[in-house]
Formats: sequence, C-alpha cells, structure tokens
Amino acid sequence: MNRTIAGIAMPDSAMARGATERVRATESALMFRHAQRAFLFGALTGYRENLVFDIELLYVGAMFHNVGLNTVHRGSSCRYEVDSANAARDFMREHKAAASAIDEVWLAVALHTTPGIPEHLAPLAALLAAGVQMDVRGACYDEFAPQQRDEIVEACPREAGFKKRILEEYARGMEFRPHTTFGTVNADVLDRWDPNYRRLNFCGLVLGSEWPN
Repeated sequence: MNRTIAGIAMPDSAMARGATERVRATESALMFRHAQRAFLFGALTGYRENLVFDIELLYVGAMFHNVGLNTVHRGSSCRYEVDSANAARDFMREHKAAASAIDEVWLAVALHTTPGIPEHLAPLAALLAAGVQMDVRGACYDEFAPQQRDEIVEACPREAGFKKRILEEYARGMEFRPHTTFGTVNADVLDRWDPNYRRLNFCGLVLGSEWPN
C-alpha cells in the first residue's frame, strides 16, 4: 500500500522501489531525506499549478538528482549534475524505461541547478528544480501551507544544521573538480568552502583570450 505524505502518494512501482533502495544504499541519510522532500515539494507544486506530469518519473529524478556528489564519482571531470543524470539514465535503462522517459529525467536532473531554464521546459524539469530549490533555499516557501511543510518534515526530517551540512555535502562532491563550477551556483559553494578556490571570470576569459582584438 502506498504511503501518503502531505496528500502525496509515494510511488510504489518496481522502478520507484528500486530507486529508493539504490539511493538509500549510496547516499547519506541527510541527502536521501532531502531527495524525498524535494520530490514531495515538487509534486505539491505540480498539483497546485494543475500541471500534467508523471509522478513516478519525478520521484526517480528526485532520488537521483544528487548522486553525482557521491564518492563513486570523485574521479569525474563532469559537473555533478551530469553524473547524477547519467546515473539516473543507467538505472532507468536497467528497468527498461522508455527512451523518451529516460531523456526527460536526464534533462531534468542535469538542469536542476540552472536558474531560468527548467521552468520553460516540460513540467518534470520545472517541478524537480522547484522541489529542490524549495527544500534547499526555501524558494516559494509561503506557497506551501504550514501543515504541508510540517507533514513533510515530520515524515522526512531535516537534520539539525541542515543548511550548513548540505553545503558541506555539495562542497565535498565538487572540491576536486572546481573547473566544473564555472558559470553555476556551485561556484558560490566552493567560494565559501575552499579558501584556495578562485572562480573563473567570464570577462577575464574574454579579455585575456589569444585574440589580438
């Protein structure tokens, strides 16, 4: 029987259960619960805005959106969002998901930290980004009823010091590949976390290029 949180029935298909098991086994409890809350806030946003979306795909995307930060990817030279999207794609292929569904989840996961784009794509991308941003930085906080927020946090608790701890999780997953943060919000994380980090500046790259004029 599906578990219901804040009026949202948690997906219980074989693929959804597999995603839960896979991510629970590979992520910290903090990041796993963050993924659950991101799904719930995203789903609530979709229903509030009367959007048509596949709740199972939203769940899988939410489960996998941060797995690129895990230690298994510490040798990667890709943005962690791409590693996360690739992991979701590989998992969905194992479950024989349709190619169109895989592509939709891949794009949603890859772009979930990119401001100004997901909301112009399919609802899945918009809702994954919205759910993540609500849980991480309280985006559209007041658009959720206090009872909804309380039910979600009761079922999927925010650990003490969550704000600082999630930034630490981000930093640990990116500190070995600082070049991937160029032009992203991830640069803000390393700028705060690593005293030796120096962010690339687009204007400096243009003005310092090999072109004579």
